Amino acid sequence: MLRNYLPQTLRFDYKLGLTLILLFGLIRFLVVLNATITSDYSKVSLIFVAMVLLPFLLLNRNGRREIGICKPASYKWLGISFLLGAGACFLVYWIGMLLFQKTGSNWFYAIGNTYPVNPASLQEGDKLIYFIIYAIIGMTFSPIGEELFYRGMVHESLRSKFGEVKASVIDSAAFGITHLAHFGLIYSLGQWSLLPLPAVLWIILMFASGLTFGYCKRKTGSIWGAVISHAGFNLAMTYFIFYELMS
Repeated sequence: MLRNYLPQTLRFDYKLGLTLILLFGLIRFLVVLNATITSDYSKVSLIFVAMVLLPFLLLNRNGRREIGICKPASYKWLGISFLLGAGACFLVYWIGMLLFQKTGSNWFYAIGNTYPVNPASLQEGDKLIYFIIYAIIGMTFSPIGEELFYRGMVHESLRSKFGEVKASVIDSAAFGITHLAHFGLIYSLGQWSLLPLPAVLWIILMFASGLTFGYCKRKTGSIWGAVISHAGFNLAMTYFIFYELMS
């Protein structure tokens, strides 16, 4: 599965998968925390680009097919996957509103407040333009990068050792924990603080979303099922931020 130019001692197995989780997870965590302070998220996009390139740098053609970079077996399920992702996002939004309303403890509201452009300050025409821009970015960079990484590289490297179910639990747990960098740790007046209950709930919800994306991959027989589902989630999140939370 691995390319010939890689060291012969390197194996596509659970050790590589766990190493990738720790390496990319730590780098991403630090980069996102820095972006929270500086409001410069350009380096975060580079992490997603690196995740996209990783399978093509490490895996041969058979390896890439093995992790799901192939034609979907069911195009009907691509559409269903998109709806499942959007539905998962609605559930995350609903729970946040039910428990925390429009406060800093609401994950989507807090994420919206990190945007360089505040949707609440925009005229309707400008808001639509920025919504489209943020939606396109949200439906491309992170869905493609994260799904190729978590439901692709990481999942398949773990599956031979732990089986399908445990591998899904591990890759979704790693996906959920790394999202703590996006919400749960608050930087204010030069200090970091943790929102314990909202942070734990956020991780659990991101874990459940990761399981949803993995399910869509299995139903479509392709990583693109997970990507489309993730894109549906991010589109819905962008809508909620622009038109429900920050209006």
